Amino acid sequence: MYFVSKTLDRYLPICLIPQTWLRIGLSLPVAALGIGFIVWSNLYLFFVGKGGPADGLGIQISSRTKHLVTSGPYRYTRNPMAFGALSLYVGLAIFLNSAICLGLAASLFWSAFIYLKQVEEKRLLKDFGDEYEKYRKRVSILVPLPPGKRI
Repeated sequence: MYFVSKTLDRYLPICLIPQTWLRIGLSLPVAALGIGFIVWSNLYLFFVGKGGPADGLGIQISSRTKHLVTSGPYRYTRNPMAFGALSLYVGLAIFLNSAICLGLAASLFWSAFIYLKQVEEKRLLKDFGDEYEKYRKRVSILVPLPPGKRI
């Protein structure tokens, strides 16, 4: 994403935030939040779920979790890793002051959202059945919200 946005920014330079201090002050916490969610969710998958993220675009990248994880970051969003990645990319876009990078992050968001709804949710329903269905009804798909609230 970095190299694509840097290349395209030469042809279409659109400034997001002109003040460097403000750009850095916003980008670092947003990116840190993203990294935090990525690490936190992987730790919960490994230690609580006894597995990993399982599949990535149909390619097995780890053993599937043996238990449905609904605590830790999964108490706020069903997909904390995706939220973390999105936050990290938005932080990068702000840091680079790149509207192109922000547009790429938005495209990634929608692609991830469609993938999560069409592929990941079906696999989780197959693996965990009614337990996942109840969890899905009470927890937001991507944006972290207080327990019991969902989008």
